[in-house]
Amino acid sequence: MVMVCRLLLTGRIIARRSFSTSRASLWNTEIRPAPVEAQDFLTFVNQAQSPFHATEQAVLRLRKAGFQEIKEKDNWNGTLKRNGKYFFTRNRSAVIAFAVGGKYKPGNGFSAVGAHTDSPCLKVKPVSKKEKLGYLQVGVQLYGGGLWHTWFDRDLSVAGRVVVRTEDGKLENRLARIDRPILRIPTLAIHLDRSTSADGFKFNNETHLTPMLSTVTKSLTGEPAKPLKPDTEINGDIPLAEKHQPILMSLLADELKVKVDQILDFELCLYDTQPSAIGGAYNEFIFSGRLDNLMMSYCSIEALIRSLKNADSLANDPNIRLVSLFDNEEVGSNTAHGADSNLLPSTFERLSLATYDGEAQASNTPTAYLEALPKSYLISADMAHAVHPNYAEKHDDGHRPHMHKGVVVKINANQRYATTAPTTVVLREVAKKYNVPLQEFVVRNDSPCGSTIGPMLSAKLGLRTVDVGNPQLSMHSCREVCGTEDVPLAIKLFEAFFEEFPSVDARLTVD
Repeated sequence: MVMVCRLLLTGRIIARRSFSTSRASLWNTEIRPAPVEAQDFLTFVNQAQSPFHATEQAVLRLRKAGFQEIKEKDNWNGTLKRNGKYFFTRNRSAVIAFAVGGKYKPGNGFSAVGAHTDSPCLKVKPVSKKEKLGYLQVGVQLYGGGLWHTWFDRDLSVAGRVVVRTEDGKLENRLARIDRPILRIPTLAIHLDRSTSADGFKFNNETHLTPMLSTVTKSLTGEPAKPLKPDTEINGDIPLAEKHQPILMSLLADELKVKVDQILDFELCLYDTQPSAIGGAYNEFIFSGRLDNLMMSYCSIEALIRSLKNADSLANDPNIRLVSLFDNEEVGSNTAHGADSNLLPSTFERLSLATYDGEAQASNTPTAYLEALPKSYLISADMAHAVHPNYAEKHDDGHRPHMHKGVVVKINANQRYATTAPTTVVLREVAKKYNVPLQEFVVRNDSPCGSTIGPMLSAKLGLRTVDVGNPQLSMHSCREVCGTEDVPLAIKLFEAFFEEFPSVDARLTVD
């Protein structure tokens, strides 16, 4: 009996060793660089700390690809040509780029992708000058629905646009970014608040989320600081330089190479100065701020540019290929440069009624714009929720998106997303032709559901729309996470859509 037990034990040990060795042999030990698209995205996002900078980065890429800038205020007749590539901006925080198909006729459709340039952040208040207990502080506003606790103990700075008066009296919008950490929101030491351990980290958004800029001791110049008027009085007639800390104004002036009194106003976002980076044992993650939604902005612009590299592709296209990057999605889109404005409808209408190739008169009918809408299709591209390994219960069992497994199609029965069965079929047909995997996301019935620009544009234009996005973790955090392999997949999907939508749509009839 003893011998039998020894034999059984020996067999189990051998079996375990064999299983362990077999399993170990399955592990991939080869570490490869991240896809070039993921690395290129880092170049994009590390220069896009505000919607204005994001728009500028998109514009630089469009110009390099041969797109011609036009202005909304100009007449486009006589300018537009078939096979032509164009872009324009609104507020310098939203941009529309489009390429006219060689076989385009007014009344034909638009193959469109929409995304947004803004992300939740802290913004400098119009009167930001604060001083408390020997610290100079900067008052900030909350923009969007951020995970604000993630902004504590980060190395912060400011970026945005500044209006300056030039030496010859002109008023100019200029981009500004201070490339070093100048601000910080310190947490309270646990020794001074033991309740943090038991009750979690709690704070007041107004009083505790105010970053410090400097100490009074270091800032003293021998002249006493000018106090602001009491809160009961109007501060509007106070010079801008007195509404903000002098050192902040000085840093901005140095960045712009102007005098402080030449700065008339500004819109500044706080940002984390830690650069975005490739991470993970296999270089499979991107650690970055503003993934929502600069990732989809980058992928849509890149896809449009790539879809035009083969001249025959555009030459045979009956549609207009278009990308629209809106501002203010994180606060409802109800602005002049948001998705709920006339930006996209007016663009569609102007392109439908325009003359092309120097035509003496338009070859369209008065209803060309209305005819174009049912022939068009919009991909609303906004990041999606990857399943969280520590909170798997927050996802519906059958709809748990994973990184590296394809673009996520978002579906909601209550139309928080604009996706329908026919729009999904169109996307799947396009994706299948280019071997791009897709996965689906449905929110749990006991969980709230966010929304995107998709439903509002679909309703406003009567436009067939599908909501998609790459899966990510830590959405709306100061620092988010997504997969490197998903970057080329999204670009490939959007590129395939631009090239294949007209032929796929010709096989589908839904009236």
